[in-house]
Amino acid sequence: MATPLTADRLLKALRDEGLHVIEHRNWRTNNRNHKGPWGPTHGVMIHHTVTSGTANSVELCYNGHSTLPGPLCHGVIDKTGAVHLVSAGRANHAGLGDDDVLRAVMSEQELPPDNEANTDGNRAFYGFEAVNLGDGKDPWPPAQLLAIERAAAAICRAHGWSVRSVLRHLDWQPGKIDPRGVDWTAMQARIAKRLTPDPAPTKPPATKPPTPAKPNPPKAPVVDLSKLIAAARSNPKVKGTPVTYAGVRIVETALVDAGLLAKPLSDGHYGTSTVTAYSRWQKSKAGGSYTGKAADGIPGKDSLTRLGKRAGFTVTP
Repeated sequence: MATPLTADRLLKALRDEGLHVIEHRNWRTNNRNHKGPWGPTHGVMIHHTVTSGTANSVELCYNGHSTLPGPLCHGVIDKTGAVHLVSAGRANHAGLGDDDVLRAVMSEQELPPDNEANTDGNRAFYGFEAVNLGDGKDPWPPAQLLAIERAAAAICRAHGWSVRSVLRHLDWQPGKIDPRGVDWTAMQARIAKRLTPDPAPTKPPATKPPTPAKPNPPKAPVVDLSKLIAAARSNPKVKGTPVTYAGVRIVETALVDAGLLAKPLSDGHYGTSTVTAYSRWQKSKAGGSYTGKAADGIPGKDSLTRLGKRAGFTVTP
């Protein structure tokens, strides 16, 4: 919980983090403060614009459109890593989200699933829109990812927050998928590392120490095919039925990211909706172009392995 940064402090925080910041038009007074409160603030939210091109993306986020008046964020992060400031006040970016998620952010705890839209997020979160089509194909250049890392860390550093105060739009509002294509686990690790203070200087040793070994990358999640098939065939029909196998949620998350399953239906139960979504994956070119009984929504090793390669999990028999 914090008082929002003034325009000058926001600009300084971003530049002190090493970002190239561009002040767009009258960004300091471009806000929605007349429509509701701005603050207290609790976190930083990352989005994608669903547009291409820097100039039109920045102008859209500054002005908004007929159904959603601007500003639509506080800063637009372009493909080169530049941050275009478009607001220093309340902005139309978060919308209504889950109050349980807000409480988790406020206490810097692990986020619960977002399954409600009952709380105003525009008053509570800084928003950064990254220029990307959000189709899973538009690339995320290293410079843009570095700018997302720096922008999030800059706000957290200014307020004394940890990385747990940084979230995605998809973590807040049911049905949202942005920023699609960003490895969020890796991004959280980068932000956390940037926020970790450097150790106090010590007297250098007499001899040069050995180069420390690089940390092992995090292991990919594992999905057991036989357990997944058993869960799919049990087909629980009622929300609240005990989850048959925890790996179902990994597969459902991958189907959500592929645009085949609505996010509110990703509940750990391999029910009818998940069967239908997985059948669509089997029929797709990426899933193997299966037909007939081979595309019945019950996972097979080939289609599941293909989904794992796309989503970053491995498959065991």
